[in-house]
Amino acid sequence: MRIDLEPRRVRSRVLEIAAPVGALLVSILLGGVVIALLGKSPVEAFQVYFVDPLLESWSLQELAVKACPLVLIAVGLSFCFRANLWNIGAEGQFIIGGLAGACLGIATHDGAMQETFGGWWILPAMLLLGVIGGAAYGLIPAILRAWLGASEILTSLMLVYVAELGLDYLVRGPLRDPHGFNFPQSVTFDDVARLPFLMEGERLHAGVLIALAVVAIAAFVFARSLFGFEIRLVGEAPRAARFAGFSEKRLTLVAFAISGGLAGLAGICEVAGQIGQLQPAISGGYGFTAIIVAFLGRLRPLGILIAGLVLALTYIGGETAQVAMKLPQDMTRAYQGILLMCVLGADAVTRYRIHLRIGG
Repeated sequence: MRIDLEPRRVRSRVLEIAAPVGALLVSILLGGVVIALLGKSPVEAFQVYFVDPLLESWSLQELAVKACPLVLIAVGLSFCFRANLWNIGAEGQFIIGGLAGACLGIATHDGAMQETFGGWWILPAMLLLGVIGGAAYGLIPAILRAWLGASEILTSLMLVYVAELGLDYLVRGPLRDPHGFNFPQSVTFDDVARLPFLMEGERLHAGVLIALAVVAIAAFVFARSLFGFEIRLVGEAPRAARFAGFSEKRLTLVAFAISGGLAGLAGICEVAGQIGQLQPAISGGYGFTAIIVAFLGRLRPLGILIAGLVLALTYIGGETAQVAMKLPQDMTRAYQGILLMCVLGADAVTRYRIHLRIGG
């Protein structure tokens, strides 16, 4: 028996919308099987993972806070993925963006610059540095691909480990708080270097509003701008794009700069938001999880927003399940991996017709 894949001449709009929903349902069923094999109740696990976090105010706020970096990174990744460019290193760009912006927060901690120039400019400058840092780090694999033909998959992925080890060294060395009892962390940022909270005493910060604004801007760019058309054309018909005069090298640089910049923005929003200082680990694997978010959202900004909330739900549910059901923490990552495979399988179904051939 042989399985043949035949490209669909016309892709069904209904099937494209139904595919990620079906992938989510199948992944839940497969996750339930794994949980049953661990000797736990799949029904109880579904309740803990997907229902309980939606019933309380604090968990809904936590849902929005955790979705914020996922949505920002995934929107940036969609610029690359739509152009058939594979930025797998958003985790590293996230870290570098957070590090670049945090350096200003640490430098202004003593208050001398605030007294001289005022403190109003510090947070905007930190956000800008986060974007610049992430974009610059994202341009490294873009330049290597455009001029040397190096695989952006490998280079962007390997740069993640450079960023992680660099952050770990700096937090344990030059950027460590001298009065922090030798803990590997920086000083806590001043209030002027923190994202403001939307409600007093709550965890919901202004980074959520930034993420919503980015979704709206990206939706406009993809739907109404020449650059959005260029991205779609290069991704779907590269030969036609060359005939139209679009430069593949220029698009590679711009797409990676946008992708890295948004990942860096997510990094500094995380550091200046709920963390408030540099630590050896500032990401819960958001850069990799955002790849799932991007594909689950069909590389469309509104879909990414919804998918980001769904994946954030698995983070919160996983933390609860670890306490309530004694499930291992890695179960959440395993489920996210299952979801990614289901999403890719569903994507193949929308692009190709599957034919089973018996015999030769």
